Amino acid sequence: MNWVWQRRPWTVVTESVDRKGQRKALRRALPQLAKTRALLDADEDLVVYECDGLSAYRQTPLAVALPVDAQQVQQTILACAELSIPIVPWGAGTGLSGGALAVADGLVLSLARMNRILDIDYDHRCVTVEPGVTNLAVSHAVSGNGYYYAPDPSSQIACTVGGNVAENSGGVHCLKYGTTTNNLLGLQIVLADGEMIEIGGAALERAGYDLLALFTGSEGLLGVITQATLRILRTPETAQAIMATFDSIEAAGGAVADVIGAGIVPAGMEIMDRLSIEAVEDFLGCGYPRGAAGLLLVEIDGPSAEVDLQIGAVEACLRQAGATDLQHATTQEQRQRLWAGRKAAFPAMGRIAPDYYCMDGTIPRGQLATVLGRIEALSEEFGLRVANVFHAGDGNLHPLVLYDGNKPGDLEKAEELGAEILKLCVAVGGVLSGEHGIGVEKRDLMPCMFTDDDLDLQEEIRLAFDPGMLLNPGKVYPQLRQCAEGRTHVHGGRRPFPDLERF
Repeated sequence: MNWVWQRRPWTVVTESVDRKGQRKALRRALPQLAKTRALLDADEDLVVYECDGLSAYRQTPLAVALPVDAQQVQQTILACAELSIPIVPWGAGTGLSGGALAVADGLVLSLARMNRILDIDYDHRCVTVEPGVTNLAVSHAVSGNGYYYAPDPSSQIACTVGGNVAENSGGVHCLKYGTTTNNLLGLQIVLADGEMIEIGGAALERAGYDLLALFTGSEGLLGVITQATLRILRTPETAQAIMATFDSIEAAGGAVADVIGAGIVPAGMEIMDRLSIEAVEDFLGCGYPRGAAGLLLVEIDGPSAEVDLQIGAVEACLRQAGATDLQHATTQEQRQRLWAGRKAAFPAMGRIAPDYYCMDGTIPRGQLATVLGRIEALSEEFGLRVANVFHAGDGNLHPLVLYDGNKPGDLEKAEELGAEILKLCVAVGGVLSGEHGIGVEKRDLMPCMFTDDDLDLQEEIRLAFDPGMLLNPGKVYPQLRQCAEGRTHVHGGRRPFPDLERF
């Protein structure tokens, strides 16, 4: 296959694509899906799948398959392998890195109809689900017995377990309870050759290679998830939250390091700057302090005696760090109101800008103040506003670059500013992503973080699972190059590592 790249609209095509012929071949190879309207190829049906949450990049697929079980997934993958048709696995389309972006001559494999909770095992504290089950549905299913599922992305009402595993999603409580990889016990996967395998399981300890960690965050490059076994936790006895107001966003960042340095690990720590605070307050009216330069939300959960003790210690840290006001939320209703504002930050941006570009990079906590100050300087340099909303406890930044897609050059300027922010994250000792993945958004920045040898090894692992590179082609790795064995695969030339002095 000869991959041809175009910038926008982004596409990957073969040298000659007979779309009508390929669609007919798919219908012949998958008669059951075609008969039940689970194989879509009409233009009006396909437009829904032309982009994920990174809507600046769009591409209409060749067709869309909607299997209802693992066997139909297996049949679909075998048919595509026989016809050399690329496959893009699809969850709910809420991803923000273009990881589910279709290819022009490829099939989107939507797992939305595989949405059953298969088993709840309270003895082993785990739940087995199909990949189309939404994140929040897991907690709802077990809440009556005093359990919940810890990872809680802002899109948890819509995002699916399969997508969470593919991107290793986190959420506002991942500081204490970890991301998806820390709450995943087992997977059932269909590989590129149609083989169905199971890795992990209800047991906490396993012998052999850690394939579960390999597949978590692999962005659909190694296989298609058809089942996942998740760890569930006991609902904490109690929880309290504090909202602290600061005169500068840097002071709020410093307070985070102080709390962690005191030996306290809150359930969640979130920072919002003035732009995001006021947008959210206009949107929801949840009691956020207008005019504040920075806001820090801290939640402590656990046994009542422990929570009372730690809340006092956290309050002392916040006051010492310069908090000008503290508000306590001791009831579930009060806490939910505070967190509702944080989780509504992204949609609230629609009130103040036609478009926004949501970044995702992770830095050491000790660099928060430095990086936030540099982002402010970059915002002024590029002439674009940046709203800062992020998981402060683990240094996972989500700067929102505001722009107008109808204004010529604005999108390109937003992308350039976003790239500078990500290079800054790497320069201070961080990484390109915390939970959104690489996709197409950060693909060309990979050489800022990895050497050629690093990328060679990663791609060799990928080729071991998918020699034909039919699974989610064009994602994660930069432009074309030749590997040592002479195979053509995705990669790009090295970019110079950013000079720390300029930050």
